[in-house]
Amino acid sequence: MKTLIKGGTVITTENEFVADVLIEDEKIAAVGKDLSADGVDKVIDAAGKYVMPGGVDQHVHYSFVYKGSKVRGFETTDACALGGTTTVIEFVNQVKGKGLIESLEDYKKTDAEGISMIDYAFHPVMVDPRPEVIDEIPSLAEAGYPTMKLFMAYKGQFFHADDDAIIAALVKGKETGVTVMVHAENADMIDYLTKKLIAEGKTGAYYHAVSRPPIVEAEATSRAIMLAEMADAPIYIVHVTCKEALQAIKDAQQKGLPVCGETCAHYLLFDESVLALPNEEGAKYVCSPALRTPEHQPVLWEAIEKGWLNAISSDHCGFDWAVQKHLGMGEGCSFADIPNGAPSVQNRMNAIWTYGVCEGKISRQKFVEVMCTNPAKNNGLVNKGIIAAGYDADIVVFDPDYRGVMGVESCREGVDYSIYEGMEQKGRPETVLLRGKVIVEDAKYIGAKGDGKFVPGKPYGKAYDNVAK
Repeated sequence: MKTLIKGGTVITTENEFVADVLIEDEKIAAVGKDLSADGVDKVIDAAGKYVMPGGVDQHVHYSFVYKGSKVRGFETTDACALGGTTTVIEFVNQVKGKGLIESLEDYKKTDAEGISMIDYAFHPVMVDPRPEVIDEIPSLAEAGYPTMKLFMAYKGQFFHADDDAIIAALVKGKETGVTVMVHAENADMIDYLTKKLIAEGKTGAYYHAVSRPPIVEAEATSRAIMLAEMADAPIYIVHVTCKEALQAIKDAQQKGLPVCGETCAHYLLFDESVLALPNEEGAKYVCSPALRTPEHQPVLWEAIEKGWLNAISSDHCGFDWAVQKHLGMGEGCSFADIPNGAPSVQNRMNAIWTYGVCEGKISRQKFVEVMCTNPAKNNGLVNKGIIAAGYDADIVVFDPDYRGVMGVESCREGVDYSIYEGMEQKGRPETVLLRGKVIVEDAKYIGAKGDGKFVPGKPYGKAYDNVAK
């Protein structure tokens, strides 16, 4: 099967140029001007459109359970395709009593294979740091899982990790190029503030942010970096939200330490005021770390532009509003009972294009870098995130002239609300190809359940760029 994408403006991390893209089977065969259409089965006219790599969202949750509430799963990944994302990387908790790889393989077979509509990979989350599990960490790389995550937050939850576990993971991970990621919030600070606020009768959704102020993130980020420095290992800080945590990352980078980080679209576009919306609508925006006051947003945009943070993820969590997000309401309930996280995978790219690129906060090249190319490099997905010969033909033909409104009506995330409800949308993915197969056409999903496949990652991702191997 040969496909020719004709006459579009190809966007890379460095420049943009009008060119054709020839696809043979699942790979990009050539990029250049006036490529021959001989033997081509399908021609896609991309004149006046942008042609960019399929998005790679390195931070999604399709199996997350919070106090008994479970998010929607891979059966909703058509939403990713419609939003221009062709690869997701999900965090999967280790099952107590099982090893890391065993937990991932079992989950992959039951919850992803034959279901996912786009390509996928996994980050194991270590929750049971027995000696034999620590010893298993170096083998993650060979199994195709070159990243892992630990939660510094959530005191009392089974997935909370103490410093011992983090140090052990950093030391063992470095042996074979496994990148350790951390959710950096001080669990004890949060526990203290949560109990204090509830005792004072301050239980509404807004107090979620009061219970998790920037200091809890800044302390944990600084501590995680110091643990990594002691272990002489790289570390990746997920969903950075505030200038204090960012300063710790910048300081480490200026010292030459291999510290990387990401932020998420909602931290760039929303502030904590939405948590105070009437009728407990603020519960829709409860996520961790919490949304911040407006002065943090320009700092995060600058961090993306200057490379202090190297990716923008969604941290997608498909919880319903009508039932699950209402768990914090009623007698005896509080913000601490609201499932953390929000559905956002479908509009990650649309929102950042509209409010980032179109408003001059980042360039089109930076957009491709932080939404596609760097997330692939961070996670060792060596065939993703780039439009060049030999790479997977994951491609978005993007219509910059489209004008519309984002909201739940056009979403396929499987839940009953969107945090982007009513927000303007400029541009949209018109055609999306997954390894050469058209799965979105005329902005409508035409793919099939099971189109996606597991993509094993290679070790020594981007966090190791300046680390002696």
